[in-house]
Amino acid sequence: MEQPPDCHRRLTGVGSGFDLVCPACAEVTDLVVACEGCVARVEEHVRGSELGWLRVPEVRYLDGEAGGTWAEREWRAVALGDRCLAPLPGGWLVLTADGLVALEDDGPRLVAEVDVPADESDHRPRNQRRAAVHTSADGRFAAVVTDYGQFGTVVDLRDGSAVLALDRGGYHADTTPFPVAFAGSTVIAATSWNRLDAFDAATGRLLTSRDLSQRYSGLFQGSLHPSPDGRWLLCDGWLWSPAGQPRVVDLQAWLNGADPYAPESARVLTQRRHAWDQPAAWVDERTVAIQRMGFDDDAMLPGVELYTLPEHKLSKLLAGPDGPMWAHDGLLYVSTDAGLEVWDPDPGARTALVEGFRPHAHNPATGAFARLSGGRLTTWTPCGRMPR
Repeated sequence: MEQPPDCHRRLTGVGSGFDLVCPACAEVTDLVVACEGCVARVEEHVRGSELGWLRVPEVRYLDGEAGGTWAEREWRAVALGDRCLAPLPGGWLVLTADGLVALEDDGPRLVAEVDVPADESDHRPRNQRRAAVHTSADGRFAAVVTDYGQFGTVVDLRDGSAVLALDRGGYHADTTPFPVAFAGSTVIAATSWNRLDAFDAATGRLLTSRDLSQRYSGLFQGSLHPSPDGRWLLCDGWLWSPAGQPRVVDLQAWLNGADPYAPESARVLTQRRHAWDQPAAWVDERTVAIQRMGFDDDAMLPGVELYTLPEHKLSKLLAGPDGPMWAHDGLLYVSTDAGLEVWDPDPGARTALVEGFRPHAHNPATGAFARLSGGRLTTWTPCGRMPR
């Protein structure tokens, strides 16, 4: 079968639409309509090509009133960093110099002292190490980890006890945030540079014992993003040469024992040269958004690629979003220098801007976004999908 030619993705200027054109046809306007199978073959070939985008996409703005509800309160709690605020069902949890503090209606409450071993490697890390906090949906458990570091710990917030010590080893740990996430009462974490395991969060008991000697994986594990229904787990990792390679684990099959090697056989969504550790969020149970469009770090465009499960297919491109990102009620929320941008994938446009507000965390249960700065907690809760 004839090998497809290297092709550019030439943007049409209408949204993020593009045509596939070889270098000789870069400026040709009278293009041939190809069948779906041929387009798929060329697209697959383009992923390994050195050629990038031509022209620029249309970034759509359909801004309306952001609306929403504001609240503000002073707390005697200072976070150790931007990743040290996490949601609880009825409030927020913050990592301070004293430990984990719950911000509740009747005041702040120290719920656990936390001890995470310091990284003692003598080399200069690729990324600056920083503390980060993750919480379970029911608010019982928290994981305190060092992003771009080796260690972490899981805490039972009911009594402040340390349930599980986390250690992913030091091999290139400085290239990704610490891989950890909760799925119900299960905590999933990296236990080596290329291995994920699941534990009972209440007891620390290992749930996924398996022999990897015959199932080697070359993926360096990165940030973990469970789908809202707990069916899928997006792993934003990388592998040599180096290249980012977001993969999706069938979390349900893994945890129920149907596929003990689900992390090692995870489906690849895309491959990107020198690009990983990208903002990602689940728009709904079947659609995940990963920031930046393209296949090479030097030739990528600001925006998101939307992938649909279980097909594991690119379903849409949305030009524009660029910054820390969350999703709620089918919309994407992106923190930028201008404020919190609201993007609707359906029309492929920004629909609102919450000026000057740059949140640190989002509560999926309430929809609230929060920023803790100088002991002051500011929250904004959207009123729902913006009118189109």
